Amino acid sequence: MSSPVAGGEQITPRVTSDSTPSLPVQGSLDQGPPDPALIRLERGLFRFSYNEPRSAALLLAATVLALIWANLPGGTYQEFWHTELGVALGPYELSLDLKHWVNDGLMAFFFFAVGLEVKKELAIGELNDRSRAVVPIVAALAGLALPALIFLVLNASGPGAGAWGVVVSTDTAFVLGVLALVGPRRAARLRLFIMALAVTDDIGALLIIALFYTESINLPALGAAVIGFGLIFVLRRLRVARGAGYFVVGIATWVAMYLSGVHPTLAGVVIALLLPVFPPKRQAVERAAQLARAFRQSPSAKYSRAARVGLTTAVSVNERLQIAFHPVNALVIVPLFALANAGITLHLDTLTAAFGSMLTWGIVAGLVIGKLVGIAGAATAVTRARPGSLPPGLTLPQIVGGAALSGIGFTISLFIVDLALTDPVLQDQARVGVFLASLIAAGLGAVIFFAIRGQTRDLGPPLELLRPVDPERDHIRGRPDATYTLIEYGDFECPFCSRATGSIREVREFFGDDLRYVFRHLPLERQHPQAYQAALASEAAAEQGKFWEMHDLLFAHSDALEPEQLRGYAEQLGLDLDAFDEALRTRAHAGRVNDDLVDAETSELTGTPAFYIGDERLTGPYDAQRLIWELSESAPPPPGAITD
Repeated sequence: MSSPVAGGEQITPRVTSDSTPSLPVQGSLDQGPPDPALIRLERGLFRFSYNEPRSAALLLAATVLALIWANLPGGTYQEFWHTELGVALGPYELSLDLKHWVNDGLMAFFFFAVGLEVKKELAIGELNDRSRAVVPIVAALAGLALPALIFLVLNASGPGAGAWGVVVSTDTAFVLGVLALVGPRRAARLRLFIMALAVTDDIGALLIIALFYTESINLPALGAAVIGFGLIFVLRRLRVARGAGYFVVGIATWVAMYLSGVHPTLAGVVIALLLPVFPPKRQAVERAAQLARAFRQSPSAKYSRAARVGLTTAVSVNERLQIAFHPVNALVIVPLFALANAGITLHLDTLTAAFGSMLTWGIVAGLVIGKLVGIAGAATAVTRARPGSLPPGLTLPQIVGGAALSGIGFTISLFIVDLALTDPVLQDQARVGVFLASLIAAGLGAVIFFAIRGQTRDLGPPLELLRPVDPERDHIRGRPDATYTLIEYGDFECPFCSRATGSIREVREFFGDDLRYVFRHLPLERQHPQAYQAALASEAAAEQGKFWEMHDLLFAHSDALEPEQLRGYAEQLGLDLDAFDEALRTRAHAGRVNDDLVDAETSELTGTPAFYIGDERLTGPYDAQRLIWELSESAPPPPGAITD
């Protein structure tokens, strides 16, 4: 439950793109209530998998365990991971050792999840908007190219030269986990930047694996894999929503890719890119709700199945599979990969050879120096060439710290070690380089962020307005050049915000045309489930020139913001309902709302409504008399006035 603070509502702002998804309901509708203990366990594991520091700690624990196990007497580590395991079907058999089942088999699911995320970001995410994506994309490309160049300068020839791909990729899970521990408190913008950069980084790493680490190709098997991809596309065109069909075809395609000589994990990527991703359609959501109501009124196996199908088809396969695979990847596959690949015998001879090897130092230099200079340098160049390309709250010093952390190359780096090198001695030297680079990068990033905090005297929440009022973007009532400015971050479902509208009306009547009132979004989804959709509805109305009319209606009916009620308000205002529905279905204005949310989180706003008088945050009560007094005090002195 929320509690009032200074007449408002206490919040923990939650950015839609930076939140833990809700746990899916388990079991079918006709199976009866599931075991409460099982639900609690599953929810705990689900939340744990989305907690970046804890997921990074689990990966680190698996790495440490692998190192301890590999250095125990008896050689059980190598013996275990080289145990053969075969699968036979009649005269056909596929036999791999356990390590390759992890690297070639389970990691296909990891890369499948990466492909799902890439597809979503390109289709409806951060990389869909070119203006928002240009800085992280250019920075990521520089962060791919410069590390490889530095490595090749130090390893231009010799058996280790082919390992240049080890230095190109960043381990996003580790970076975000370390960022949460050592980064700035107000790191929402930096985190989004690193996520966008990581998607581009992943695309580059996957292309490198496909193009440069495939030795020979079996054309008939590759043709069979292409047929498998074609079947996936057919299933998509037939609008098959259940994952079972995709899974069966996907396994067959993986086998064909393995036999083709192309690394089989890439099958997961291609399949993920073929799967559809789309915003939920209004008709499908309404249909699912109707079927659920029908089951509630008349529980039966028939209605149970219809309700399950309706709920499934309302959401894209991409998003459902991301939710399903994230905990498996974070809690099982990636730690198991670390356990299978991080075991190095840390004998004196091994370490001496590694520290005397240009292969090791090429990896260290590529990851630590290449990532830092490449990402930070490219971001600086783009922002100087295009002023204003960085979002408010994200600074170049923060990007430098994030670039330093990007030298933590672990999962894909270790993955490419096995592809690029066949000599076990060279593999150990490369792994030492990856470990050493990751430790140096984490320490360097921590030092940079500590220095930033020291320079900015980060002693408390910022009191100045993060993003100046922009008449081209902001919703403004009054003259854009008015003497007085009042800015509100509000939530259409918040009762305190609704009551504050009366105070604001009095203030506007007092100042008249001398006041410009600015409204920005801060929907508190955890407390108010309809607030975010209401914010999108107001922006859909703004697209048709009716923001303030919708704003007033929503606050007048803050307890009635269900989808059909929002549509009723749009009809009442005479909006084009088809355009309104389409804007809500596609979440066309989610970026606008999310920008305000990230501004609020970065500014550490702790309640709604939150007000700024001019550029200064207002603390304490916000009744009409207080607002009028604060605004009057904020006015600049008249020309010629004597000031202290």
